[in-house]
Amino acid sequence: MEEIIQEKISADHLLYVSLKYTKTCDVILNLLLRWRKMIDTSIERILKHALKKGKLTKVEESPIGKLNQIKTLFKKDENFQKTIDFFMMLKKIEELKKERIGEFRKNVALKVTFRGEEVLINLEQLKVYADMLEKFISTTKQFVLS
Repeated sequence: MEEIIQEKISADHLLYVSLKYTKTCDVILNLLLRWRKMIDTSIERILKHALKKGKLTKVEESPIGKLNQIKTLFKKDENFQKTIDFFMMLKKIEELKKERIGEFRKNVALKVTFRGEEVLINLEQLKVYADMLEKFISTTKQFVLS
C-alpha cells in the first residue's frame, strides 16, 4: 500500500501544484502516466491479495486477463469499473492521437482520440478523474487490508 500512496502523493502534487503554475500538456501527460502506474500497482496488489485469500485460483499472465479478473472481482462497484476503463485509455496514452489546446493559459487541455471518440482532458476533467481515483484507492485499501 505504501507504494500506491507514494504514487498518489506525487500525482496530487502534479495536479494541484505543478499544473497550477505551468499549465502545459506535458504536465497533464506526466500526471496521466503517474496515475497509470498507481492503478497498475493497485491491480497487482489486489490480485496477489485475492489469490492469497482464495478468491482466485491463479493470477492471469496477460494484462487483459488481469483486467478481466479485476472486473470480475469488483463487478458490483461502478466506480471501480469506470477506473478500469480509464486505465485502458491510460495504457495506450502514448500511442493515441493527441492535440494540445491552450497551453500556458488558464484553459489548457489535451484532446485525445480513444476508441474513435475525442476525449477532452482539461482541468475540470482532471478533477473528476482525481475524485474517481480517490474512491478507487479507498476501495483498494479496504480490499487489501481485509
